[in-house]
Amino acid sequence: MKVAVVGATGLVGSKMLQVLTERNFPVTELLPVASEKSIGKEIEFKGKKYAIVSMQDAIDAKPAVAIFSAGGDTSKEWAPKFAEVGTTVVDNSSAWRMDPSKKLIVPEINADSLTETDKIIANPNCSTIQMVVALNPLYKKYGIKRIVVSTYQSVSGSGKKGVDQLESERNGGKSSNPAYAHPIDRNILPQIDVFLDNGYTKEEMKMVNETKKIMRNEDIAVTATTVRVPVTGGHSESVNVEFDQDFNLEEVKELLANAPGVVLEDDIKNGIYPMPINAYEKDDVFVGRLRRDESQANTLNMWIVSDNIRKGAATNAVQIAEYLTENGLIK
Repeated sequence: MKVAVVGATGLVGSKMLQVLTERNFPVTELLPVASEKSIGKEIEFKGKKYAIVSMQDAIDAKPAVAIFSAGGDTSKEWAPKFAEVGTTVVDNSSAWRMDPSKKLIVPEINADSLTETDKIIANPNCSTIQMVVALNPLYKKYGIKRIVVSTYQSVSGSGKKGVDQLESERNGGKSSNPAYAHPIDRNILPQIDVFLDNGYTKEEMKMVNETKKIMRNEDIAVTATTVRVPVTGGHSESVNVEFDQDFNLEEVKELLANAPGVVLEDDIKNGIYPMPINAYEKDDVFVGRLRRDESQANTLNMWIVSDNIRKGAATNAVQIAEYLTENGLIK
């Protein structure tokens, strides 16, 4: 299968190449695409060297699938051009997520909605993905009325710039090209992306709107506070979820333990609960600190952690491509 990876030299793009290799995706020819200045440079994939090609050259090659991680503007301009030649695009930017004509997919939840005619498929926001993967088995059993989420998101969510700023500050220096308006080392920033007119950030509203779309229920009430923390990789979330009906805590644990893509880590007697340092380079969503909210009926508190570059971006995109391949939707 001919596969294009757009943004192949970036933090997420290079992780996509790694995940494609690890999961043995059936790539017969790789078309790595990056910025104009990178064209002609070589990258290695499965022990073979591939030259970086231009966007137009990749389109002319008519790949079966193109996995994009090159920013919203690039996706808006180029994804339709790939789609026109019959390529199925899986896009990791925010460009198409809330477009009513495009599917927003987390394979464990709603891949069954995909058809051969879906030529541009949106990959959700990293913080949304891990939350809905953990909530989905509980939603199917109890229904969900309201979600209150506070996130603790690592600097890798800002790409290499965020990681470089943290490392520079941690080593006593100052970043020449900072990702944030304030220091991040020994600090916490209650702002991810720009502020909107309603006082929420774009990241917060992504979580609100994407959750409803993925779970196919506009009636779920969602409110979010998203926060950047001085952690290199892995996002953590405190989630308070009010169900439509009461639940049994042991049954909740059983549902999560048996859910696809979820690992239950909930043994407080032995100090076992999810932490980003343990989620690093793993594809699962880790859930723990499960406890009933004693202030409100039918409400659960939970702690959710995942590697944001893997399940939150690269792995989810590759899993979408796997689903398409396995179900004969791309060849």
